[in-house]
Amino acid sequence: MKKISKEDLTKIFNREIKFLIDGVSNTLNPYHFFYLSTFNDNEVSLRTIVLRKIDKNPFSIYFNADYRSPKIEQLSFNDSCSILFYDNKRKIQLRAKCKAFINNNNKISKIHWDKTPLQSRKCYMGVFKPSEILKEWHPNFPLKYLKCDPEKSDSESGYENFTIVKLIVKKIDVLELHHDGHIRFTINSMKKINYIAP
Repeated sequence: MKKISKEDLTKIFNREIKFLIDGVSNTLNPYHFFYLSTFNDNEVSLRTIVLRKIDKNPFSIYFNADYRSPKIEQLSFNDSCSILFYDNKRKIQLRAKCKAFINNNNKISKIHWDKTPLQSRKCYMGVFKPSEILKEWHPNFPLKYLKCDPEKSDSESGYENFTIVKLIVKKIDVLELHHDGHIRFTINSMKKINYIAP
């Protein structure tokens, strides 16, 4: 039987942090996209999110959102959420419990907005709130920019809707699938590692 020490688990965790960091800019990395679940009254809502930034200390994950979206409303009401990453090729799953911090119209959102390409800025220029019911299809950005990027000065109208969400990871559950025995463990914000039955 193979032996897995806590030092081995620490190496796995550190390897996955590096993989997450690569996933910020590498669109071919399966961690570039992840799933976010939030509470909506007595129901859970789930959606796909694009990974935008990783902080190592405290371990935090960032994504962009429209301030008018349901997920921001839900996180404003209840800042507890869960996220899920999965790499099908490497057979690794990361699940984390997080606390959300919403940054809108502040120093953090401004720093990120200034780095946001014009093509992406137009996503925040829509007249409709995300998830709003429409009578007919609309791209939800100014139609004059349907086939081109907005002028920088015009794009600034989207800043009020642009939001950066910081998720501080409270506990992460790592599962690595193997034919000779899966490896599963948790690590919390205090770096305490526990073996978990797969």
